[in-house]
Amino acid sequence: MRLTGSVPMVQCSSSLVGKDPSLVLTCWQMPRLPLTGKRTKFLFVPKIASNKTTFGLISHHVEMAQQHGALLLAVEHRFYGDSINPDGLKTESLADLSSQQALADLATFHGYICRSFNLSSRNPWISFGGSYSGALSAWFRGKFPSLVYAAVASSAPVKAKLDFSEYNHVVGLSLKSVAVGGSEKCWARVQQAFAAVEAELLTGNLSQVAGDFNCCQIPKNLDDQIELMQNLADLFMGTVQYNEEGVLLSIKELCDLMTNVSGEDKDMDAYSRLIKLTQVYRSSTEDKCLDVSHEETIKHLMDTSVHSSRRAERQWTYQTCTEFGFYQTCEDSTCPFSGLINLQAQTKLCTAVFGISQHSLPSNIAFTNSYYGGDEPHTHRVLYINGGIDPWKELSVVQGGEEVQSVFIEDAAHCADMSSRRVAKRDSLRRARQEIEKQVSDWLRTASLEKMDKGADGIKP
Repeated sequence: MRLTGSVPMVQCSSSLVGKDPSLVLTCWQMPRLPLTGKRTKFLFVPKIASNKTTFGLISHHVEMAQQHGALLLAVEHRFYGDSINPDGLKTESLADLSSQQALADLATFHGYICRSFNLSSRNPWISFGGSYSGALSAWFRGKFPSLVYAAVASSAPVKAKLDFSEYNHVVGLSLKSVAVGGSEKCWARVQQAFAAVEAELLTGNLSQVAGDFNCCQIPKNLDDQIELMQNLADLFMGTVQYNEEGVLLSIKELCDLMTNVSGEDKDMDAYSRLIKLTQVYRSSTEDKCLDVSHEETIKHLMDTSVHSSRRAERQWTYQTCTEFGFYQTCEDSTCPFSGLINLQAQTKLCTAVFGISQHSLPSNIAFTNSYYGGDEPHTHRVLYINGGIDPWKELSVVQGGEEVQSVFIEDAAHCADMSSRRVAKRDSLRRARQEIEKQVSDWLRTASLEKMDKGADGIKP
C-alpha cells in the first residue's frame, strides 16, 4: 500500500485483549521518514465504518497534510473496526462502548505515538473527523486540550436529542430546494406517495402492497408496516444526506423521477413513481426482495457475530440508547413520509435488543449534553463545518463566535467538505475548502509563534 506525495503516515488498529480495557495498538508506517523535530501531527479520528486499506487516504485532510509536511495518523475504533474482539459485540462487552471511552482510547493512542517516536509538546496535533467521528474530534480537543492543539469537526452532531424530528424537516426542505434540484412539486409527490401507501395498508390491501414493493413478507402487523415505511423513507433520507457524494441518485435525479411529465412516465401517479424508485434502487443491490419483517430486524440487531454484514447497526443502536437518541421521527406535517415512523417504534428497540428501559433514555441524553455542552460545546480552537442540505446540521454548531469557528456551505451535503479538493463539484465547496485550509494554516502559524515564546516548554493548550 502506498501514499503518493511526501506525507509520512502511521496507520493503527486497536483492540481489546480479554477483559482488560486497555488499548492494544498495532501500527505500520509509510514511508520511513524522520518523525521527530517540529513536525505537525494530523490525527484522523475513526468513523463508524473502517477499512484498513483506505483509512481516508483520498481526503482533504490528507492533501493538507501533504501541504504542511505533517505526519498523518489514523486510528481504528475499537468497536467498529476490523480488529474487534470475537466477543466484542456481546451486550456485556458493549459496556465499554461509549464516546467517553473512545476519547480515552484516543488519549492512549496519543501517548503511545509520542513514546514510540519520541515526540514532545512542541509537536502540535490537529484532529479531523466527520459525522460521529467529527463530534469525537471536537470533544477530543475539548476534553484533552493539552494533547490536541486544534480540531476540525465536519458535520458533527455534538448535541444529543431524543426526538430528532428536525432531521426529516430538513429532508423535506432539501427536496423542495431548487438550488440542489428539488421543487415544491417533488415534496408534494413524495408526500402523496407515502399517503397512498398508508391508505392501502389501512384498507387491508396488504398483499397488493407487498407485491408492488417486492416485499419478502406480507406486512400483516403494525411493526412490519412501520418497517416498510422506514425502508421506503430511507431511500429519500439517504439521497438527501449524501447528495452527490456517492449515492445512487442525487436529489435532482430522484425528483426528476418523481415529477417528470414526459415520456412513458408522464401519466404515472405518485404511488407508481415510488414503486419505480424502489425498483431502481433494488436493481443496484443483491437483495432479491425488500425485508419488512420487524422480527428479522430484531434478530439482526441481536446478532453478536463480528463477521455480520450489518454489525455496525448493533453498536450504533446501542449508542443511540445509551448516549445520543438521534431518532428520526415523522410525526409532524413538515415530514413528507409516514406518521407511522414515530418515537415509540424506534425506542422500543432499546428494550427488545439490550434490555435498556425506554424511560432511561431522556436521562442518558441529558447526561451527554451536560458532559459535552450540547450545541454550545465546551470547546475552543475547533472549526465546525456543515452543509446546508445536511439534516445533521441541526445538531451541530453552525454559527461561529468568539470561541468557536464555523464554515457553512449552503448547498452541500453530509461531510461533503472531507472529500478531495480534486472532486469538488460546486464552487461553494471549493471556497469552503479554502477557508478550512486557511484556518489550519493560521493555527499552525499561531502554534509556531507560541513555541518561540515559550521555548522548550511547548505550546499553550
